Amino acid sequence: MVERFFTPREANQGLPQVKRIVEEILSKAKEARILMATPDPLNEHQSQLTGLEGRIKALMARLEEMGCYYKDWNFEIGLVDFPAIIHGRQALLCWRSDEAQVAWFHGYEEGYSGRRKVTKELIFS
Repeated sequence: MVERFFTPREANQGLPQVKRIVEEILSKAKEARILMATPDPLNEHQSQLTGLEGRIKALMARLEEMGCYYKDWNFEIGLVDFPAIIHGRQALLCWRSDEAQVAWFHGYEEGYSGRRKVTKELIFS
């Protein structure tokens, strides 16, 4: 259940904190991939992997507390959705960690592949 809807302006105002959280998620996921690719005959990496997994889950929960959601399950591009009302319908403002601002949106059914540019008419206070 969505508890909050963002305007494009509100999503961009919260973006500095979202960026920091996503950077850490991606960093921890990279650490985990390195550990999983490293031979571990004595199974000593398991506790580190468990710790990394717990930290990633906590960071994702922090985003949810802010009202947005981490959506990059490959942990490579850092994708975050912000619930919004666009043209009178529920939609998702969509941001990737390599983008300077929240400037795209898509419907719930279209997903990432249906991203469209946020137009000036959608930017309101």
